[in-house]
Amino acid sequence: METARLSFGLAAAVLIPLGLAWQGPRPWRTVLFTLAYGLYAAAPYAGEDRARIALAVAVLVSLGCVLWKHPAGLPEPGVTVTLPLMAGRLARARRASVAVLVAAVALAVWSAGATVAPLSKDLFLSDKVAVFLSAALISVFGGGALAKAATGPVRQEILALPDSPERRAAVEFMGAGRAIGLLERGLLFAFLAAGRPEAAALVLAAKSLARVPTNDHGKHASEYFLIGTLASVIASLAMSMAARSAVGLPVL
Repeated sequence: METARLSFGLAAAVLIPLGLAWQGPRPWRTVLFTLAYGLYAAAPYAGEDRARIALAVAVLVSLGCVLWKHPAGLPEPGVTVTLPLMAGRLARARRASVAVLVAAVALAVWSAGATVAPLSKDLFLSDKVAVFLSAALISVFGGGALAKAATGPVRQEILALPDSPERRAAVEFMGAGRAIGLLERGLLFAFLAAGRPEAAALVLAAKSLARVPTNDHGKHASEYFLIGTLASVIASLAMSMAARSAVGLPVL
């Protein structure tokens, strides 16, 4: 189980920023996320050399991806903090709301801390939870990178079309699918990991009813839809099977 937790966790630590395309505009966030999630994955085995070496490898891979996107050198890590609406009555109301929310959280922690703390610790150290969480994140965000790569040629064909109502409809169709893709892969993974492939089929049916391209979008949009859907299914199916196998469950 140690190997499964480290493998899934460190893979997620590297693939999630890649799926979100952080290595370009947010290079430092990429490395910091890899380090933070990698520490979570390796936490129960932090005293072992193998875990520390694996974490170092993941951070170096993440840094290598960042350097690949910035061959001229990394940008300055300047930080600008902008706090909108910090003047006037609205700002006072927001500060009051923050204070109330903080008080509510503090009261909840004080009243339920004795029960929540052991449960939180068990969840944090649970290898099965870590494996399924990491596999789900790889499926959702790493699967997004797979879908983007698979649909890249079709996207280029659409963008190369002469300006027309069909091209504009296809471009609009492509731009509206990111959030749907994230939810689709998340639900597919959840149902497949739970051993309910029939429920996963309902997700695909619902997506087809709600988002299937029409004749107005043209054949390229249909290809984009089909390739992206298949890539999402492959990512979710592969990761759910791998996670179930890693914890000793039947793959389906």
